[in-house]
Amino acid sequence: MVDVHPDLRRIARVLPRQMVTPSTLPLVRRLLAVQALHQPRDVEVLTLRSGVRVRLHRPADAGQPTPALLWIHGGGYVLGTPQQDDDLCRRFAHALGITVAAVEYRLAPEHPFPAPLDDCYGAFTWLASLPMVDPARVAVGGGSAGGGLAAALALKARDRDGVTPVCQLLVYPMLDDRTVAAAGLAKPGQRLWNQTSNRFGWESYLRGADPEAAVPARCDDLSRLPPTWLGVGTLDLFHAEDVHYAERLRRAGVPCELHVVPGAFHAFDLIVPKAQISRSFFASQCAYLQQALRQG
Repeated sequence: MVDVHPDLRRIARVLPRQMVTPSTLPLVRRLLAVQALHQPRDVEVLTLRSGVRVRLHRPADAGQPTPALLWIHGGGYVLGTPQQDDDLCRRFAHALGITVAAVEYRLAPEHPFPAPLDDCYGAFTWLASLPMVDPARVAVGGGSAGGGLAAALALKARDRDGVTPVCQLLVYPMLDDRTVAAAGLAKPGQRLWNQTSNRFGWESYLRGADPEAAVPARCDDLSRLPPTWLGVGTLDLFHAEDVHYAERLRRAGVPCELHVVPGAFHAFDLIVPKAQISRSFFASQCAYLQQALRQG
């Protein structure tokens, strides 16, 4: 445990190294479905014409169109619900005075690429069209697989003639399917997501799709993407691929703020949100969003 950050050592002792496999997926989904039964009163649940549902978090006393954030939940492309991030989205809405929409995209392997990305892109264009939202100040963000979908959405928006994100917030994003075959990435302090889980997630999402079209890190041209905040821990399986992506963004002329957290494993901030290391991680995201959304 010597490499794990002091704020995380106690919880790291009881966390598994992997949570998702083909055999555990049904059980984990059932557990998340039970969590989803709870409906806070301050969250609006809407169904778009496409059938995609979103959870809308509004700032208090917003008297004019506000900036907005489309938030995309994690889960390795195979599980998760927007409800799991209700607290996080509420914190963004209240701290920044913005509208936050969390999208319930379809999951692999039942719905592989491009279905999840199409759902997220549709939710993004819908959010930007709301009368309560300033379309020039809409950000996109997500954690883990949600961060990967946010990056893919930014690429898709760039290549279309329409609304584009003012910035992208990539929280330990799942960006590169080639990590499943990379050597030397296993570390004793890794938790929740390892290469076995990663292989299952990517195989479920791609399902025969062309990785060059589906995987953000495979894109040769990263120019003209929105300014980016990217955060990841040194004990996260995605650490190397995320740092490399940030470096590529910078070489392509995209402003990118890279926030590396020593001794942090995957999703540490969601596991122990009140720890100082997690509060600092969130504060960095808020500071970045505040500046990007103010400038528009």
